[in-house]
Amino acid sequence: MSRGATVRRPPRGHWIVLLLVLLVVAVALLFEGWTTHQIDAARTKPPCTRPIPREADDGKPLLRFGPKGVSTAAMPRRTVALTFDGGFDPVWTPRLLDLLRAHHAQATFFVYGKDAAEHPKLLRRILYEGHEIGSYTYSGGDFGVASPMRAHLELSLTQSAFAGSAGINTRLLRLPHTTAADTLCGPQWPAARRAAEQGYLVVASDRKDRKPWRGLVTQHSQTDLGFHEARDLLEDRSVRRFTTISGGLGTPSFVDKVPVAQEIKGQGLIWSQRLGRAFLTVMVWTLTLAGVLGVLRMLLFALFARLHVRRLRRFRPGAPRLREVRDPVTVLVPAYNEEAGIAATVYSLLASTYPHFQIIVIDDGSTDATADIAEEIDDPRVTVIRQPNGGKPSALNTGLAHARHDIVVMVDADTIFEPEALARLVQPLAHPAVGAVSGNTKVGNRRHLLGKWQHLEYVLGFNLDRRMFEVLECMPTVPGAIGAFRRDALMGVGGVSDETLAEDTDLTMALWRAGWRVVYEESAVAWTEVPVSVRQLWRQRYRWCYGTLQAMWKHRHAAVEVGPAGRFGRRVMLYVTLFQIVLPLCAPVVDMFALFGAVFRDPVEAALVWFGFLSVQLITAAYALRLDRERLRVLWVLPLQQFVYRQLMYLVVIHSVATALLGTRLKWHSMKRTGTADPYLLETPPDEARRSLQGSRP
Repeated sequence: MSRGATVRRPPRGHWIVLLLVLLVVAVALLFEGWTTHQIDAARTKPPCTRPIPREADDGKPLLRFGPKGVSTAAMPRRTVALTFDGGFDPVWTPRLLDLLRAHHAQATFFVYGKDAAEHPKLLRRILYEGHEIGSYTYSGGDFGVASPMRAHLELSLTQSAFAGSAGINTRLLRLPHTTAADTLCGPQWPAARRAAEQGYLVVASDRKDRKPWRGLVTQHSQTDLGFHEARDLLEDRSVRRFTTISGGLGTPSFVDKVPVAQEIKGQGLIWSQRLGRAFLTVMVWTLTLAGVLGVLRMLLFALFARLHVRRLRRFRPGAPRLREVRDPVTVLVPAYNEEAGIAATVYSLLASTYPHFQIIVIDDGSTDATADIAEEIDDPRVTVIRQPNGGKPSALNTGLAHARHDIVVMVDADTIFEPEALARLVQPLAHPAVGAVSGNTKVGNRRHLLGKWQHLEYVLGFNLDRRMFEVLECMPTVPGAIGAFRRDALMGVGGVSDETLAEDTDLTMALWRAGWRVVYEESAVAWTEVPVSVRQLWRQRYRWCYGTLQAMWKHRHAAVEVGPAGRFGRRVMLYVTLFQIVLPLCAPVVDMFALFGAVFRDPVEAALVWFGFLSVQLITAAYALRLDRERLRVLWVLPLQQFVYRQLMYLVVIHSVATALLGTRLKWHSMKRTGTADPYLLETPPDEARRSLQGSRP
């Protein structure tokens, strides 16, 4: 695709949609974590520091707070107000309701707001069968240690849950972790008083030693124990009446209908809780999937890298085969605004030990001095061709048209070849079935943190991938930085296509489908320049990822073809789909779970999960660096990579997939070069290094 062509830009609307989705997920998870897990630290009531006021300590369980102080009340003689606390139990709550119906008894259920939102049908059944509902707060935390804001939210959220589930609210409240009135001691008492100021009747229970015939408020849980306690009490013939709190007091019900607006608000709360729970469930399953895929990928890396090393050792005695291919080679260097590095690239090629080669620099309508610098290189092996801007595929096809030799090497204009790289790169072409060879690309400008991260990615990801693809015979990409091809194979597939943004992947897949093999030559090393800013990195990886998706879609029929093309298609499509699309889409869940767990669950568990993934990566990275003969000291940047770089790559994949699904066609994103790809140039001024390289020409 032309770099300068005017095309439809990627839509920004899907970014807004993505941000909205992330915001909804974050809010839902925050709500779920806050309501379900944040309260765990308050499950145990602290010891009382002071008793309740004397006027309230008369053993009566019903407390009303007013301007003149607190007043108490109890049930009439031979009247029992059965109360059940806590969350709905899917087994025992229905059994309790059946038991009460069989004895024609009514009761009061003090319910968690979160359980009312989760089980609205049970709440409606309780009301339908004539029972009463009370608030047991939203999540059951200790009100004595809760902040006033937290306590207010606990009560208001519970009312919203009741409104959304059954269209009601209640003026009955029982504080969690309390039984008889004297347990409202210490910080519980001011919490009860604040709740009463909001219109609640605070309900405690009678002491266990109080006789049923004297009238009492009992307290049971919605469990098997509560069921058996209630059954025994319902069979007590000394009790005349089992009723609700309001029934025992002879007052209108404390449960009221709510306006429609409040009911709609409550339903919004219920959906928020359901979304949070659903997202948490999805997060756990996705975490499992990401973990399985991550570990599987690391195991595949280790296994096939080992097989690749053993294969190389097996053929090491035949190393003189490096001299087998001595046919002349044409090196194509497409260049667009590459004045910073074009000279270093060409001079590194001229310093190659390979005996016969031609270099064609194709200037693709550069607006800088790229072509002029290339023409100043006084060497008969170098030819410079100028053409209007048409894109990299167009430049490569122009070079192919001017190539004089049957072996073609393609080189990016920001790449530095090692002296032996060209000779080693073409040797696998001695086999008549091999149509293309991928070289070993290394990061040259790795002094800064972003460069080190990309260096690790090249070694840990790209090069380990290529070793595995070599063993499985499904190499999907010969990189534009360093690759060798048979000219007749290139012409047989119609040259380099401009139908995707990943022309190298597109070309490689086309060669496989045409019956050619593509292999990896790790000893052919070239140093490339990687982006030096996050913006440039984003643009480059976005193009790569989107172009790969385009190439996969273009060559999707390879998965159902027969022979080598079919094996290639099935293997590479499965691998790329699982490990380069699904895994990056799932992998952010590891970080989300670690953050969620650290804030709302068990921080130790979250840390173990996160460090477990990190340990697997460190071991694999160390092995990959050792295979590539790189220093291990760069591993110190890997933990830091998890906080910025990895998230950036996730967003690239998400953005690319969204763009691909929307069917948007992107324009080429060129990268601003600084000419720092050569490891020698990292420590040497460019002009001095250029003179040194020029002096090394044959």
